[in-house]
Amino acid sequence: MRKLRIGVIDLVTRRPTKRLYARVMNANLASIMPQVVAGWCEAEGHDVTFVCYTGREDLAEEIPDRCDLVFIGAFTQAAQLAYCLSALCRSRGAVTVLGGPHARCYPEDAQKYFDYVLGFTHRDTIRDVLQDCEQHRPTGVCLNASGQPSHLPGVRERWKYIEQTLAKAPTIKIVPMMASIGCPYTCSFCIDSTVPYQPLDYDVMRGDLRFLLTKFKRPIVGWHDPNFGIRFDECMDAIEDALPNGGIDFIAESSLSLLSEPHLQRLQRNGFRGILPGIESWFDLGNKSKTGKKKGEEKVSHIVEHINLISEYIPYVQTNFVMGLDSDHGPEPFELTKKFLDLSPVSFPAFSLLSAFGRAAPFNLEYQRQGRVLPFPFHFLNNNHAMNVKPANYEWPEFYDRVISLSKHAFSWRMIGRRFLASKGQIPKWMNVVRAVSSEGFGRIKYYTSYRQRMDTDREFRRYLEGESDVLPAFFREKVEHDLGSLLPWLPKGALEHDPNAYLKAENANGGLVSIAPRAGAAQGS
Repeated sequence: MRKLRIGVIDLVTRRPTKRLYARVMNANLASIMPQVVAGWCEAEGHDVTFVCYTGREDLAEEIPDRCDLVFIGAFTQAAQLAYCLSALCRSRGAVTVLGGPHARCYPEDAQKYFDYVLGFTHRDTIRDVLQDCEQHRPTGVCLNASGQPSHLPGVRERWKYIEQTLAKAPTIKIVPMMASIGCPYTCSFCIDSTVPYQPLDYDVMRGDLRFLLTKFKRPIVGWHDPNFGIRFDECMDAIEDALPNGGIDFIAESSLSLLSEPHLQRLQRNGFRGILPGIESWFDLGNKSKTGKKKGEEKVSHIVEHINLISEYIPYVQTNFVMGLDSDHGPEPFELTKKFLDLSPVSFPAFSLLSAFGRAAPFNLEYQRQGRVLPFPFHFLNNNHAMNVKPANYEWPEFYDRVISLSKHAFSWRMIGRRFLASKGQIPKWMNVVRAVSSEGFGRIKYYTSYRQRMDTDREFRRYLEGESDVLPAFFREKVEHDLGSLLPWLPKGALEHDPNAYLKAENANGGLVSIAPRAGAAQGS
């Protein structure tokens, strides 16, 4: 195999930004898999240039001029940006590869703009791309291993890319780690709902934690597990073995069902400073919150008690909600969330609008069968800027009126003050303030208010929301064009549009993807 010049680009964000929260946190949101791919390529003997795009860099300048192969990792919100980059790199003679959530969710669309589109990816999958390294146009090929790899390179092996990325974080520096892959829960909206749970190598974890103590006085680790602590005792045993005297602060996303008081006590002893449990709904998903058949007011009371207990042990608590689930109707879901926030002011609420990301979850097929999925440009599919599933029990104006009312309640100065006083520690206190007054709080209220007003004043906009027209309103087109900036000329023709029912059509046609099967043995990982 000839020695290749390879670029690996991790798109943390979809556009340039100078906002304070983005400056502080975007480098800490870097993905693990682009670092893994960069390491695998280098281990195969190739020259690798790694770029983590946080919104502050000039991407056109960051990309090497002479690459044989360019890997791009992207969430769906950065898909249009990724398509521009692919076109630019192809014009310079490079073969392009897309990986990450967008590649898994929308392979039919991504094939139009990339030579390779990667689903589940093992080291052998990357070797196949490196060995082939050919243009596949006009339709790229899909490579998809049978499941997630059983082994991933740890922090020590990825350190050069982690260090390069964290150099862009001015204050807080969070090292990305994983203890497991997949999730045992089957939330209908989640990309990990069909990925079998499997722990990663605890010996690698131990070695990485000890290694970090040589790099930072007090490291912070962010666990990227979809649901941290499924095998709680084994995971805690590994941490305690590696860090008998502590020395590292941890942040993790975990389900309430795992956060019993004995577990919280052990988490506290082991340096866990932030926890992000999912509440999701007051009328559904009781197994994840350990509320069983409790619904409505009864569930609120139960979870308030639980979250307040958590805050006695963990100083930073973020609670996650999904708005617009089919189990919701009327004012009650929103009013119950307000009540929860009043009774548990310590938690920072993260609201997501129900979104169907292509192939992310099997239930998306049902939304497509019902004709409820709208063709919003990928640029807006980040769980907040456009809800691409027509709500089952609300008209659009009512739904957004309720979302705005809830957001104003959650991020009022009164609630910001109560959250500040209830939080323990200066970092949690001020992090909550910054998040509330930036794009997550005030910015989102402003956006939702403008969005809602257009429903009454812009007939083209409203018809698009109702599915009566597939003509993209100027509001969305102009926003994409503004955000892409100097890269806009590289946006391929037709790349603002996609078929929102491609998953259903592919299923009905028994597949339909142009693909290359991974080589024998790839399913066993590296």
